[in-house]
Amino acid sequence: MEHSPAAAWVTQAAVAAEQQGAGSLLRVVLIVMVVGCVLTAWFLLRGYKQKDD
Repeated sequence: MEHSPAAAWVTQAAVAAEQQGAGSLLRVVLIVMVVGCVLTAWFLLRGYKQKDD
């Protein structure tokens, strides 16, 4: 595997993203949003758990 400077890697990524479109970015954003909503719901709802003492 060749070592390439960071600027070249960023340029290659930008060209690839331009060719592919926004599909990958939107997919990642949606997955992060869903995971964030699930974690937020779990965090908020765990305080409402009833304790049977």
